[in-house]
Amino acid sequence: MHKSTEFIANSPDDTFEIGEQIGKKLAAGDVVLLTGGLGAGKTLFTKGILHALGYDIDEVTSPSFALVNLYKTPELDVFHIDLWRLQDSADAAFAVGLDDILDNERAVVVIEWAERLESYPFSSRSIKVEIKGDGDDARTMTISGIE
Repeated sequence: MHKSTEFIANSPDDTFEIGEQIGKKLAAGDVVLLTGGLGAGKTLFTKGILHALGYDIDEVTSPSFALVNLYKTPELDVFHIDLWRLQDSADAAFAVGLDDILDNERAVVVIEWAERLESYPFSSRSIKVEIKGDGDDARTMTISGIE
């Protein structure tokens, strides 16, 4: 069992930097499961991850309407998935083609609203990031599954 680490993000820059720290530790096959309310900073956290992987963050947008955005870095294919628009009862994994995405040997998967996957059986390393707070207040991030 992996221990959990708690971070306090006092600003959007802090949220981005914590994402960057996680991004530096990711490898092909990793899945980052993000939970938190609207405005919690999930996409900003994802931008930090992609910045650490050498991707132009100006090209990173929330996939709320597309469901899945693909960002190709020199070494990894980062799939950014947003399950917010899917009904709670929908088979979210099927709707976004998660099985096929996870078959990609270069894939790193970042999933916003990951709680909608319920008990999907990930066979690779899963990093859970729970973000509490939003807007102008400090955010508390609890991260588990990564050293």
